[in-house]
Amino acid sequence: MKKNALILFTAFLALQFAARAAYKVRLKMPDVKDTMVYLAHYYGQGGNKVYMADSAKMIKGTAVFERNDPDFVGGIYIILIGHQNFEILLNKGDDFTVTARKSDLPDGITFKNSPENDRFMKYKEFTQKYATVQKQLEADIKEAKTATDTDLIRKKAIAANKERIKYMQDYVHNYHGTLLADIFNAMYMPEIPEGAHLLEDGVTRDSTFAYRYYKGHYWDSLNFRDDRLIYTPIYDSKIDEYITKLTLPAPDSIEKECDMLLGKAKGTKDMFHYTLWWLTHHVEESKIMGMDEVFVYLVENYYMKGDAFWLTNEELQKYIKHAMDIAPNVIGNVAPEIERPNLFTSKEESLHKIDAKYTVIVFYSPTCGHCQHELPLLDSVYEALLKDKGVKVFTIATEGTDKQITDFLIKLKVDKEWINTEDTAHVTDCRSKYDVYSTPTIYLVDEKKIIRGKRLDHSNIPQVIEMLDRKHVSKL
Repeated sequence: MKKNALILFTAFLALQFAARAAYKVRLKMPDVKDTMVYLAHYYGQGGNKVYMADSAKMIKGTAVFERNDPDFVGGIYIILIGHQNFEILLNKGDDFTVTARKSDLPDGITFKNSPENDRFMKYKEFTQKYATVQKQLEADIKEAKTATDTDLIRKKAIAANKERIKYMQDYVHNYHGTLLADIFNAMYMPEIPEGAHLLEDGVTRDSTFAYRYYKGHYWDSLNFRDDRLIYTPIYDSKIDEYITKLTLPAPDSIEKECDMLLGKAKGTKDMFHYTLWWLTHHVEESKIMGMDEVFVYLVENYYMKGDAFWLTNEELQKYIKHAMDIAPNVIGNVAPEIERPNLFTSKEESLHKIDAKYTVIVFYSPTCGHCQHELPLLDSVYEALLKDKGVKVFTIATEGTDKQITDFLIKLKVDKEWINTEDTAHVTDCRSKYDVYSTPTIYLVDEKKIIRGKRLDHSNIPQVIEMLDRKHVSKL
């Protein structure tokens, strides 16, 4: 019995220790009395966007933040006192004391039992000195009188930056695996090697070397296994630059980079969650043609395979439904058939039977302000550039009475030029198949009725056709 009691007591102590494993932060501020203080954190994004994590009452200059949460990760946290705040590093299991005076902030912050935060404060002091030097150099370069003066100032700026990089490199070497070391590694930007970079012939300059080197080494130092980095303001800007500035905005290229990034984060909780969310949100909101294909790709290859572990079944089904609605009309697929009577001849019109090298499909409403602005512009482009190329326009009115629709088309003088139909009674499911959630929605299909462009407007249809024609010629 005694042995069993000892085992139970030991297990109880272990559970109590585990319950206390998140953090305990004592905040001492002698000049702050009886007020609420808050603990917030970043989540992916920087700037002023932070999320509340904890609150405590400051009584006689002391407040305690304590959290018993097995899912706590850590990261850069922010203590907020009224309109003032300062950052601290927080790791799972931390138990330390912060002392400061509100009147001295952001200076004068000290820690007890947190060597990493001591080092974090020293880094903050270093960055303040670096910022002061940079500000002075910027002022000096504006006052520079000669090229020699300018060159000297630039050399000083380069030297200061090298000192900053060395500071972080030395820290990573000395404190490898700590939160601040991983933050410094995440902040790393590849430095292009100096010297001439030539092609294989040994003579011609490689004009793409800098881009390829920078992109190829962009993620070298970021630890994708460290979920704490999501609770810093670093990762969001990194992934944004990589996808929006370093990756070709074409579905195949984006999909390849999505797989690479998600592969690196696979098996983590917060890093994988944020990466998949960011990529999905980016392509879903993108105005770049073809990104909806990437959205479908992510849903089919990640969400539908159970990787979006944070979603409820109801939330997951919404993603799947949206992807399935988009899937039939992604670029490269055959456009779904539309068969409706012609508004002016009553002849049954079939999209797939239109004999034209290219057909512009227009979903619109005669009472829609954007449609009233866009369709006259489209008609001008049609008359000036598209008509002579044999392009045809197939319209589907989605709202309005027959009179409103025909009056609009007659006023536009396209009642005979275009193939005009309507589906205001939802006789077909063309709006669902073409993902028409707003008007006007404009597609471009080729002679085989393969979708070559979507979400277009009058300004870019000629460019898409020109690009397609060039591709066709190059294949001959």
